Amino acid sequence: MTEITIKVNNKTHELTVSGSHRLLDLLRDDLNLKGTKEGCAVGECGACTVILDGEAVCSCLILAAQCNGKEVETIENLAENNTLSALQQAFIDHGGSQCGYCTPGVLMSTKALLDRNPHPSEEEIKTALEGNICRCTGYVPILDSIKSVLPLKREV
Repeated sequence: MTEITIKVNNKTHELTVSGSHRLLDLLRDDLNLKGTKEGCAVGECGACTVILDGEAVCSCLILAAQCNGKEVETIENLAENNTLSALQQAFIDHGGSQCGYCTPGVLMSTKALLDRNPHPSEEEIKTALEGNICRCTGYVPILDSIKSVLPLKREV
């Protein structure tokens, strides 16, 4: 067992975790943050994507003990004062989600991109979403949702 201190959604937690406990398990089971979904459990679908120290990562591939002293942001942190973020609202307005299972991961991958590049090109958006699989909507409504919240760089 390992004692860790981790900051999740701007709140610090001190926890004791086993060596096999994943970040995904810590979020869902220990902190009751159910928005992060487990899809494939092998890092191929992106449903469990969270932001770890500014980078989009698959939480099913990260051991909780590796997160000691780190900061995590989950889908629960996007809405503020019970108001959806512009990105979340855009997914509703433009049909960017259907069953919704992949949506938290897609939103977190997008947020990580926008945090480091507020005006990405369409190609940069596609690259940021390469690790996120959607089986319902196709990707056009997802891209339309993302593009609706920002002015894109002009391609030269």
